[in-house]
Amino acid sequence: MLAMKPHCERCGKGLQPTATDALICSFECTFCSECATHALNSTCPNCGGELVRRPTRRLDKD
Repeated sequence: MLAMKPHCERCGKGLQPTATDALICSFECTFCSECATHALNSTCPNCGGELVRRPTRRLDKD
């Protein structure tokens, strides 16, 4: 199961599990789309891997 980290590791922007603008690498480093696209050129600064859209997770209301 994905860790669904709650913040961008570069700018600190909040990224809820339902966020559609979160990107991750294969090690689950997490970045917002603004940082991933513009500052990082879709490359993880930690491992050099590709940043791809993170799947969303539905929040249970129970």
